[in-house]
Amino acid sequence: MMSSSLSASVVTKVLSDLKKANDRFAVWYPGESPARQPIQTVYGGAHLFKADGARKLGEVALRSLEEYAPDFASFALALQLPGYEQLPKSRAGLAALMRTLKTRPDRVKRSHPDIGLLHTVYERVVEKLKREPVEDFRIDFEDGYGNRPDAEEDRQAVIAAQEVARGMKNGTLPPFIGIRIKPFSQELKKRAVATLDIFITELVRQTGGALPENFVVTFPKVMLPEHVAAGVRLLEALEARLKLPKGSLKCELMIETPQSIINHEGACNVSQLVKAAKGRCVGAHFGVYDYTASCSITAAYQRMNHLACDFARHMMKVSLAGTGIWISDGATNIMPVGPHRAAPGKALTATQRRENRDVVHRSWRLMLEHVNHSLEQAYYQGWDLHPAQFPIRYAAVYYFFLKGLDAASLRLKTFIEKAAQATLIGDTFDDAATGQGLLNYFLRGINCGAITEDEARMTGLTLDELHARSFVKILEARCMR
Repeated sequence: MMSSSLSASVVTKVLSDLKKANDRFAVWYPGESPARQPIQTVYGGAHLFKADGARKLGEVALRSLEEYAPDFASFALALQLPGYEQLPKSRAGLAALMRTLKTRPDRVKRSHPDIGLLHTVYERVVEKLKREPVEDFRIDFEDGYGNRPDAEEDRQAVIAAQEVARGMKNGTLPPFIGIRIKPFSQELKKRAVATLDIFITELVRQTGGALPENFVVTFPKVMLPEHVAAGVRLLEALEARLKLPKGSLKCELMIETPQSIINHEGACNVSQLVKAAKGRCVGAHFGVYDYTASCSITAAYQRMNHLACDFARHMMKVSLAGTGIWISDGATNIMPVGPHRAAPGKALTATQRRENRDVVHRSWRLMLEHVNHSLEQAYYQGWDLHPAQFPIRYAAVYYFFLKGLDAASLRLKTFIEKAAQATLIGDTFDDAATGQGLLNYFLRGINCGAITEDEARMTGLTLDELHARSFVKILEARCMR
């Protein structure tokens, strides 16, 4: 006989209160979004935006890669990627390796997996630059545009909207796109409102009420929840006026100042800013250089991997973990552009070409270091400012996913088998978050082009299960078989 002291009424009341609390928690922290998150955002001045700009940027990126790293070996050597030391030192040996990779790539990958990985990364980077060089583009009316006469920015807002509409019609826009308006500061708030109003109004007029897929409005330098709330009220008013579906205008926030991280009362401000968006916020982007400048860090030390930036990143990370809000890192501001330009009808000297190559390769290595630093902290998205940076963005992310592919595949396969067995026999299994996290590794890799669907099937998952994007749904379906 077992005895107990708690009455049924006490237990019922406690469990009821717990359910209410757990339900509230689930609303606040629904988990990571199953939607595709871009790994790259390109910011470009609004005055430069064209409907087919993504394709042209990809062409520039490919030319840069072809000029400064025309094959996987030179690319690996320039970036000093792990495994580059194993490459043949002689031209004859390298030529023989290239021939084998063309005729028997599997043979090289079995005998020299590190070299095989370098070759795969390079090939997929080239394919990405041809197929989808820009994942996300932000038409910038802030830092990339500057302060101009009101009449000029009014005209540019109309032109930019017309270009977006033309890109929608022609199918030339990147998968994600949006605009960044000026801040809601006292000095610039009227300009921010005017640009937002003119752009959205003209875009809807041109398209007959349609918005691009994954369209977003970026609110820069938000420091007060009232900044975000004001932007949301404007989006609501535009939806009502233009007969757009409620909630169709989404926003993202730029965390660029210490006040965005910790408010005047000493409390964490990030979650309060997101809360003020009333469910419209899809992402928070970290502005490295405005943040470091706001911390009085001098220009010589304003860099992506400064410790002050790591503090802000982690504050953003822990504030938004489990909320479904995407986070993005900033950009490397050292451009991979050589100092020498050939005059019309002239060619660069050998010395000038070498100096250009050295500058570009140094910049590439710096960016690789920065992107790897972001990835280690689970920041999978970041900004690019120049098309010559695109190859490094994709190379860093692709290498990150591919180097851990075998281990992650085995771990997910084992995890799913054990979880499904536990669920099938009625045991408690409450570690769905870990399973979803493992699944998200493959979903991110597939979405950006690092991992193929065939490679993801090494986990034992079918394509239908992968496309379901939900670990819980996979378990439920398997237990019903």
